[in-house]
Amino acid sequence: MPHSKPISLKDVFQLWLPLAGSWLLMGIESPMLAAFVARMVSPEITLATWGSLVYPISLVVEGPIIMLLTASTALAKDLIAYQKLFKYMIFMSLTLSLIHILIAFTPLFFFVAEDLMNVPKSLLLPGKIGLQIMTPWTLMIAWRRLNQGVMIRHGSSNLVAIGTFIRLASLVLVLSYGRWFTNFSGIIVGASAVAIAVSAEAIYAQVAVRRILKEMSHQSIEPNQITRKSFMKFYLPLAITPLASLLIHPVGAAGMSRMPEALPSLAAWPVVYGLVFITRSLGFAFNEVVVALLPRPNGKLELLRFTRILAISTSAFLALLALTPLGSFWFLYVSGLSEELAYLSSVTLIFAVLMPGYQAYQAWYSGLLINESKTSGISYAVLVYAIIAIIGLWIGAHRATFPGIYWAVNVFVFAGLSQTLYLRHSYKKIG
Repeated sequence: MPHSKPISLKDVFQLWLPLAGSWLLMGIESPMLAAFVARMVSPEITLATWGSLVYPISLVVEGPIIMLLTASTALAKDLIAYQKLFKYMIFMSLTLSLIHILIAFTPLFFFVAEDLMNVPKSLLLPGKIGLQIMTPWTLMIAWRRLNQGVMIRHGSSNLVAIGTFIRLASLVLVLSYGRWFTNFSGIIVGASAVAIAVSAEAIYAQVAVRRILKEMSHQSIEPNQITRKSFMKFYLPLAITPLASLLIHPVGAAGMSRMPEALPSLAAWPVVYGLVFITRSLGFAFNEVVVALLPRPNGKLELLRFTRILAISTSAFLALLALTPLGSFWFLYVSGLSEELAYLSSVTLIFAVLMPGYQAYQAWYSGLLINESKTSGISYAVLVYAIIAIIGLWIGAHRATFPGIYWAVNVFVFAGLSQTLYLRHSYKKIG
């Protein structure tokens, strides 16, 4: 489709759909992991370990490379630009992997888990083992996100969805084998499944992107090539964005561990978060669509229409789950939680109804700012989120009189709404 042709709502939908499918498949990963380990030995310990230690710490360490997908979508205009981005990716991911190794394999783990996060002592040993197994995570995430950005920029977003399907299939295979054919603990099986699955997806992405790179080698070279200085100016604010957001996960776990009903809250948290993530993922998928299509004729109008549709429909769907027996059915029979944890999760879900709606608007305003190369506004918005969330969790640790997960989710919702409003403010200032 020529870039001079005005886009329609259908064009937005066609680019977004494979990405949304990819994010949905990734969203299914956490509930599927929970469903398997909830049926293994000591499910409450395993779920709490994964949700409060292994997954949050792994996410925080990889945080700075998450936005490589957006950077690659925006900057990988030709083969030389891709090769430069690849070098930056290798340097960043190896540096972050070293940090992961230091936390997982040295006494630094106990400082982070015990002193900073204050998790129950019963979670320390399985948490350390799980983090050690997750060592390949950061490098594999960086590798595949760089290549996925190239796919999106060059109109092959369907390849992203295929890669995610391979990741999910690998996850199911390893979980099934561990569940029925080994005596390993749930945390060993779960962490191994995630590490192997994301590695399979990264390898597929490298193979699949070769055709696009071959086509790029025959294209003319852009006159304004990226340099280390221009890349850092563009990328550093983006890198801070997920890092500040992802820090909230261990901070949230640390806050809940200091509030009433700490262990049930920590056990329910990854299950609730996984379900909310599924609905929010449709908004996550929209960010790169805005970046790719906004410069096109009629792009702003059609993308704004799509934002409104996406925000209303995703929040309405989560409300349907939260306010009908469908939510209880999910937590009891799909996730395999006990009746106590299922009730705790169902009530928590009601408080999270606005999350997918404001996520769609965050993708919209972030895409607008990236298009104007004003990425600092995105970082400041996340700092607003982080500051409000940390203050709210600190207050809850001292004042909450009901289950910590209720308090934490309400704090996150308020912080997320504040972040969205700040993004809107940042764009209006330059608009």
